[in-house]
Amino acid sequence: MKKQFLLFAFTFLQISIISAQKIEQATNPESAGFSSERLLRIDNAMKDWTDKGWMNGGVALIIRDGKIVYHKAAGFNDLDSKSILKKDNIFRIASQTKAITSVAVMMLFEEGKLLLDDPVSKYIPSFKKQSVIDKFNLLDTTYTVIPAKKEVTIRELLTHTSGIGYAQIGSKEANALYAKSNLTAGIGVTSESLLSAMSRLGKLPLLHQPGERWTYGLNSDLLGCLVEVISGMSLNDFFVKRIFEPLNMQDTYFQIPENKATRLVNLYKEDSLGKLIKSQSNMLNGKTISSNYPLYKSEYYSGGAGLSSTIYDYAIFLQMLLNGGIYDGKRLLGKNTVRLMTMNQIGDIPFSNDDKFGLGFLIVSEKGSARTPAQAGTFSWGGAFATSYWVDPKEKMVLLFYRQLQSSTHGDVVEKFRALTYQAMNN
Repeated sequence: MKKQFLLFAFTFLQISIISAQKIEQATNPESAGFSSERLLRIDNAMKDWTDKGWMNGGVALIIRDGKIVYHKAAGFNDLDSKSILKKDNIFRIASQTKAITSVAVMMLFEEGKLLLDDPVSKYIPSFKKQSVIDKFNLLDTTYTVIPAKKEVTIRELLTHTSGIGYAQIGSKEANALYAKSNLTAGIGVTSESLLSAMSRLGKLPLLHQPGERWTYGLNSDLLGCLVEVISGMSLNDFFVKRIFEPLNMQDTYFQIPENKATRLVNLYKEDSLGKLIKSQSNMLNGKTISSNYPLYKSEYYSGGAGLSSTIYDYAIFLQMLLNGGIYDGKRLLGKNTVRLMTMNQIGDIPFSNDDKFGLGFLIVSEKGSARTPAQAGTFSWGGAFATSYWVDPKEKMVLLFYRQLQSSTHGDVVEKFRALTYQAMNN
């Protein structure tokens, strides 16, 4: 009888732990260590930012210990019709796609399908025997090269230390170099496959020697291509079957289905006077891309910028990482794989102020934590259209703040939101 009782108690404990890993609504903010009164400051701030025309609207979500303590929308989806922005609206999350691509790569790593220090050329031959730009003439876009000291590895793609830059939104040299080969930043492409574009990328010189500098670039698009080559699945199918369905992420897409198209948030930008106007087209270094690109069919799945999602869906993904790779009883990654992803992987390579970079995330360092309320070890990133997220493991907290702006002179509201979140904590 005693053994049966202990077995029952142990089983019950296991079920309780697994259950606790699923996001649920807090009974009240105080039950998760937050002050209801001090959270009202976020309400007031978001209303103020909307009233001042700094944003058309925004959605914020704060989760602690798996409990939602704040999930609200403010402002408008359409400033002309005054249609209200809703919590379940779908946002273009752009570079927030990168973290999901990184998880896909690490899933293949756990399955023994790849090693992090494998050369990319092992899977895409055009990356064999690369060169590095020595001198670049911006006047006529000619350049000279020297041999690369080593081959680019998967780890260097994950850390953005490969020497690959960004097309359209990178340096002048990168923009010119990649434009010659019709390479893009990854959104709005409908005319080719990811493999064909990345194979062209492999034939081009690197901007610097692999592993020697941090350069934001098309690394995650190339990682997405590796996922396709190694898994034999399209990146879309891999995401859906291996990540979105297990996590019950029902509103995350490369192409938003027709029955959800009306939930796509309008994209705004500032005019010359600082007034918000609808952005009908997204200009990327002179190339016009419709702001409705998430509605168009394409088989070019940009692992660096292609997804759209709701703030809640993405919070589930982040909670899985905070849980050590498991969510609602479904394990996507081992806890030590998540540890690898969320620790300094760039050593002393200069990055952002005093912070570091892991395998797909900015990592707040001990020194960097002196500049922000976030604890050391917090990992984060964001998207070009004004979406941001942070995961603070020490506080067991996930916080996200979504707007939808092509350009804004009020980017400081992101840090203000983070400060407003931390000040509302009771313990």
